Amino acid sequence: MRPSPLLCATLVAASFAVYPIATPAATQASAPPTPMVASKRTPAAEIDALIDKVAHAKGVVFIRNGTEHTATEAAQHLARKRKAAGDRIKTPEQFIDKLGSRSSMTGKSYRVRLPDGREMDSATWMTGLLEEVRATR
Repeated sequence: MRPSPLLCATLVAASFAVYPIATPAATQASAPPTPMVASKRTPAAEIDALIDKVAHAKGVVFIRNGTEHTATEAAQHLARKRKAAGDRIKTPEQFIDKLGSRSSMTGKSYRVRLPDGREMDSATWMTGLLEEVRATR
């Protein structure tokens, strides 16, 4: 004799009442919080994050070969240089040193003017940004 569909549905419903399905919300609510473990970003991901920080730098003026540029323009320029360099740039430090610190055409150092009017070499400023990127892993 086959059990009726109603009996099957009742048994299935009853089993869920006893053994709830583990959903992400249920798992999070019942599990103790896990400590934050710094995820290891790849060097390429760190370079991406660094370029993004440059792009979103508020009130910062980039001076390249005597011409002023916005943060967005500077980030676009750095992204183009990175693409042209291909796989020769392997670390964020190489990126800053080889691409973000001076003109490959003139050899002249890039400068950054901060919102408070102070100027510094872009390599120094970008190294500080890299520290921020790494602190937020």
